[in-house]
Amino acid sequence: MAVKRLLSKFGLENHGITNVRKIHWNHNTPILYEDIVKNGEGCIAHLGPIVVRTGLHTGRAAKDKFIVEESESKDKVWWGKVNKAFTADRFDLLFRRLQAYLQGRDVYVQDCFAGFDPRYRLPIRVITETAWHSLFARNMFIQAEPDQLVGHEPQFTVLHVPNFQAIPEIDGTNSEAFIILNLSHKLVLIGGTSYAGEIKKSIFTVLNYLLPQENVLSMHCSANVGARGDVALFFGLSGTGKTTLSADPIRKLIGDDEHGWSSEGVFNFEGGCYAKIINLSAESEPEIYATTRLFGTILENVGFDPITRRLDLDDGSLTENTRAAYPLSHVPNALRESMAGHPANVIMLTADAFGVMPPIARLTPESAMYHFISGYTAKLAGTEKGVTEPQATFSACFGAPFMVLHPSRYAELLAQKIKRHKAACWLVNTGWTGGPYGVGSRMKIQYTRALLKAALDGSLSKVAYEVDPVFGVEVPLACPEVPADVLKPKNTWSDKAAFDRQARHLARLFEENFREFEDDVSADVRAGGPKAG
Repeated sequence: MAVKRLLSKFGLENHGITNVRKIHWNHNTPILYEDIVKNGEGCIAHLGPIVVRTGLHTGRAAKDKFIVEESESKDKVWWGKVNKAFTADRFDLLFRRLQAYLQGRDVYVQDCFAGFDPRYRLPIRVITETAWHSLFARNMFIQAEPDQLVGHEPQFTVLHVPNFQAIPEIDGTNSEAFIILNLSHKLVLIGGTSYAGEIKKSIFTVLNYLLPQENVLSMHCSANVGARGDVALFFGLSGTGKTTLSADPIRKLIGDDEHGWSSEGVFNFEGGCYAKIINLSAESEPEIYATTRLFGTILENVGFDPITRRLDLDDGSLTENTRAAYPLSHVPNALRESMAGHPANVIMLTADAFGVMPPIARLTPESAMYHFISGYTAKLAGTEKGVTEPQATFSACFGAPFMVLHPSRYAELLAQKIKRHKAACWLVNTGWTGGPYGVGSRMKIQYTRALLKAALDGSLSKVAYEVDPVFGVEVPLACPEVPADVLKPKNTWSDKAAFDRQARHLARLFEENFREFEDDVSADVRAGGPKAG
């Protein structure tokens, strides 16, 4: 009887999946652990986390993502280098081959939700061929209660079959890997890659299509809330510090990566965290470090001793993009309801590889829109396939690969909400100081934390500022626990002329990138960006 309560009346035949050998419905963590070990998918490490390997794909396969072009969504999608079209006929052929592949095989099913706000909560289903990816889905999404499972009818389904490889000449893909979203079928097909991040980002992509059409801003950001109820958002790409900086012991964590901002406030999309953990230490990031010692945490491509099973978080031999996936319940100060009020502070994080941007700057509403649309940072080694060292990049809305609609749609929503709720906006550089990547050093996390503390508690609003001559942002001249020279990046360079050249060069890159968007924004927003001179 207990087993039947875990079965949805909406069976796999509704997805066209038939003749499978066994369906593992909504297994809990201990059962999935047993299957992971029994199937040879991973190993249990010291103190209880499960360690898995993702093979050749250790990061997102950004060039292998497609959206099916169909009448219902065709005119809404931001087509181009980010959202590449896939024909409906090719999708149907590939799906039929996947259906045939699954016959006679075991599959694992997790019925869950995306979005903590019940008004916008999306029922989803994740079907995988491996137990560890089912555990990943269980960790990362919101688990359904037993009495919710019987009537669970997914509004979007992810079919994740990493051992099935596409044939580009037949299937029309770029490689053997593929992530294909069909909005009318409410289905995502993932194959040829074991990197678990594709599962969570496919659902994030779906929400980025659906929610703005309901005037809810979907955001690639982390969020936390202080004792006074003051919410802070942290926008940024992988490696910029979203997870690390939002895990503040004196503030409650709402979530580490994906959120919505509705008319009522902020809510987390996910039930877990997916943190990059290369070189993680107990001293600098104690809360995240602690999760790597807990039962239920999945560790992707992390080094460990096969005899003692002790972890080596500094081991980047497989990839620099080592990851931990763990439920929010592993974070002691996580906000249980994962919902809070409207943000008082909006922080945009960048890892500046050129070493010329200030560690913190105050933004006007117009410059905030400029930097939100620009989404400047550096791609850090290992986050994407083929990226072996940091590269300067621009990613609209700090998450262009997941933005289905035109960036101006998200930017307009953000501008409306910032103005309505009078949120302060900040640009924070967690990248390099004293020179560019390879010459300078990474900004000390102690300095970044001190700057953020001063911004969030209001003390940074009481100091003097000056306008940066190239980037046009307002730079504070003092902050407790941060040397004055660090606040002005030019002072950290021994070669001042080289600094000026680098700053102007980066400003030109900003200008070149923004040409794609300048016709969709006001003159004030265009004027809010850097000036190469």
